[in-house]
Amino acid sequence: MSEQPSTPEHIAIIMDGNGRWAKERGLPRREGHRAGAESVRECVDACKQIGVRFLTLYAFSSENWNRPAAEITALMSLLEKFLDQKAEELMKQNVRLQAIGQLDRLPARTRAKLDQAMARTADNTSLTLILALSYGSREEITDAARSLVADAAAGKLKPEEVSPELLASRLYTSPFPDPDLLIRTSGELRVSNFLLWQISYSEIVIFKKFWPDFKQTDLFEAVAEYSRRHRRFGAL
Repeated sequence: MSEQPSTPEHIAIIMDGNGRWAKERGLPRREGHRAGAESVRECVDACKQIGVRFLTLYAFSSENWNRPAAEITALMSLLEKFLDQKAEELMKQNVRLQAIGQLDRLPARTRAKLDQAMARTADNTSLTLILALSYGSREEITDAARSLVADAAAGKLKPEEVSPELLASRLYTSPFPDPDLLIRTSGELRVSNFLLWQISYSEIVIFKKFWPDFKQTDLFEAVAEYSRRHRRFGAL
């Protein structure tokens, strides 16, 4: 059997704990989100150093729309600031920006800035940074199923032609490989409606620390743990 690569091609991260990090310090929740943005930069730098090709960050879930309006506004403002400030840095680092989720739900100004940043970085080749925005995996799978049903109703698809590969081709993530490694911060032991289809065989590493405290060394530690595991994909 050939030796498995020690560096994952695709890392996905559930960035959890911004609010609790802020609460412990007597700060508004928005300060936790602001501090978490620095951890994003650290992870991008770390992934580039070790040759990771794809990094997906769970930035804003479909359930997050149920948060207080003031917090949602602050999050969208922070995202816009990130896009404004980091676009030039992403260009210098040769990083391509992509996004998955129900992007039409984003405020018009936020969506416009996102589209501009993705267009500007579209030809970059070193790392693809994928932001999961207004994202929920059950919604994603439902949308994919609706697409298949529509094709079947139009006579373009027979039931027996439906396969896991065909359904996967209708997911938001279809242009990207499935994650090899899933990281979650804050010590929670759940996947929170994130990439349910795609992480079927992902290795999972949990950190107790909150996301704003997650640094490059933590990502290197997670990759080292990944490299020690043997991925069987259901085989012996």
